[in-house]
Amino acid sequence: MRIVLATEGPRLGAGALADRPLGGVETAFALLAAAFARRGHDVELRAGTAPAETRDGLRWAPLARGGGQGGAPADLAIANRLPRLFRALPRGRRVLWLHNPGNYLRKPRHLLPLLAAWPRIVTLGPAHSASLPAWLPLRPAEIPLALAPPFDAPAAPRAPPPPVAIFASNPLRGLDWLLELWARRIRPALPLAELHLYAGAATYGGDARLAARAAPVLARAAGMAGQGVRVFDPLPRPVLAARLSEARLMLYRGDPGETFCLALAEAQASGLPAVVTPLGAVAERVADGVTGVVARSDAAAAEAAIRLLSDDAAWAAMHRAALARGPGPSWDDVAARFEALA
Repeated sequence: MRIVLATEGPRLGAGALADRPLGGVETAFALLAAAFARRGHDVELRAGTAPAETRDGLRWAPLARGGGQGGAPADLAIANRLPRLFRALPRGRRVLWLHNPGNYLRKPRHLLPLLAAWPRIVTLGPAHSASLPAWLPLRPAEIPLALAPPFDAPAAPRAPPPPVAIFASNPLRGLDWLLELWARRIRPALPLAELHLYAGAATYGGDARLAARAAPVLARAAGMAGQGVRVFDPLPRPVLAARLSEARLMLYRGDPGETFCLALAEAQASGLPAVVTPLGAVAERVADGVTGVVARSDAAAAEAAIRLLSDDAAWAAMHRAALARGPGPSWDDVAARFEALA
């Protein structure tokens, strides 16, 4: 099968995952392309304006190639996030792989190329599908993400660790709320507990606008060392996995813009219980009352966090349940579901 994928993101292969922190979209694109190649397909990736090259065994070409007519027809022509990318893809079965909430598709600059291409739309799950405009005459196929190494391998059970909670996401996604909850409710009940933050613009390619917007909340966090808050740079996944294996709890409010949340899926696969709220798709990553808690109020979130940080029996039960769920589908499984769209 000939498969051509286009993205406006950087040219990153699966090999970059061990070297630097990466956001979920870049991670997913690299791993899906690698899975297609591993399954024996003729894979070509298109991004940027640089000349054609090969990275991590995958062929890259510039987006401008052929204005939609470049190269032989494809069995699958996959545009990452943006319908206008179909203009840089050859003829073939068109698939739009969405990662953001789908309401942006109603804007004319997205809607017109979407209707011109009439693709299959791929979303990441029920909450993501619900974000599509109700009038859009295109039914989505729901294909969840798989996890990146080393989170794709089963983890081993461990003894209850010290009371360390972790936040490892975009600092603009509820970190202010978490710091308030920590200072007012959680830390006073557990004076020895710590909150470790792995958050910053480095995850998103050093995005200057994100860095400027995140600066105030990260500065607030840096000033809370006396309340057990520790701020760390974002980490490549292998190093982050080691830190998760030493922690006790993932705390994350969630966000209306969250359509999957790889960070939470990775934490759960590591056996880390989580306390979240029902914002966006984060509740889909947690089995409420089994592998974590989906809290409907601030008080409930704080109560659950305090219990899991201090009650070894409660923690161990959710830890074992999270491990029993395992890492979920593999990237080969995800690739097979895309192949079925051809």
